[in-house]
Amino acid sequence: MKVLVALSGGVDSSTAAALLKQSGYDVAGATMQFRGVDEEDIELAKNVCEILDIEFHLFDFSQYYQKTIIENFINEYKSGRTPNPCVLCNKLIKFGLFLKKAQEMGFDMIATGHYARIVTSDGLHLLKRGKDKNEQSYFLYRLNQSQLSKLFLPLGDYTKEEVREIARKFKLPAAHRKKSQDVCFLPDIDYTTFLKDIVSIQKGPIYDKDGKKIGEHKGIFNYTWGQRRRIGISGKEPYYVIKIDPVNNAIYVGKKQDVYKKSLIAEDLNFIIPIDVEKPLKVQAKVRYVAPLSPATVCIKDKTAEVYFDKPQWAITPGQSVVFYKDDTVLGGGIISEVLD
Repeated sequence: MKVLVALSGGVDSSTAAALLKQSGYDVAGATMQFRGVDEEDIELAKNVCEILDIEFHLFDFSQYYQKTIIENFINEYKSGRTPNPCVLCNKLIKFGLFLKKAQEMGFDMIATGHYARIVTSDGLHLLKRGKDKNEQSYFLYRLNQSQLSKLFLPLGDYTKEEVREIARKFKLPAAHRKKSQDVCFLPDIDYTTFLKDIVSIQKGPIYDKDGKKIGEHKGIFNYTWGQRRRIGISGKEPYYVIKIDPVNNAIYVGKKQDVYKKSLIAEDLNFIIPIDVEKPLKVQAKVRYVAPLSPATVCIKDKTAEVYFDKPQWAITPGQSVVFYKDDTVLGGGIISEVLD
């Protein structure tokens, strides 16, 4: 069976390729080139392929990435939302364009270094949480059955430290590499610096939670829900952003307890496995990657989901994803469009 591994030059994807080669698969590696992928990444990926004695391919996805990921990122911040580009990239690039390219080249499967698992049961491909404490199933909730049927996730049963140890045994160059940034296509600058060169700054009012103007903001794209630093106003207690109003170009702030909310509306839903939308769904859910799973009830109406958490959640943020789990299985999720209460 021919498998094409998406190689970033990092330890995770490199080790995934090594494990598949060790298991007897006909493996090749490919690096996707777009903004944020530098020559060092490409050379490391090539080096991995040389060590493992597998073919290397380079796919230039720069134009498509710009149109689908970066432009969406910009437009979301313009709209007062905080996007998660990894979620969209996984759907459209890694498991969309990359998978299509692999199939055109005659590969049977693709593989990545994500910390998550795929289990087949009763004809369904189930996406499950990985073993590592920082497992990554949250980022993969937009995949479908067709994509999962063509995907290997070799690292799902390993921890990060176990993966590094395997990489050392294979003498992979990325075994000790720790390259990471919040936004992959912005390796050298933060997102606000990037946006300042693109989005015109429109100052506007900062209100307290009662609607009293207490300051002026420097453009809504500089703020996100739950933010405490760099708001530009002071009080007896720290202020936190509790709402962004793009229609009126306004920011609302409050105290720490005001950031916690219990309910939201999500749109652009995707469910990996069939669910009964006619009745409320009891799930474990999280509203961002670093958030813990928390009990919630999901009511689906007209292709949107109303989500009610049993306990208040920190900084529920429009533009981020809410992801639903049943035990360790990902059911699906959607993009948060509105915070209710």
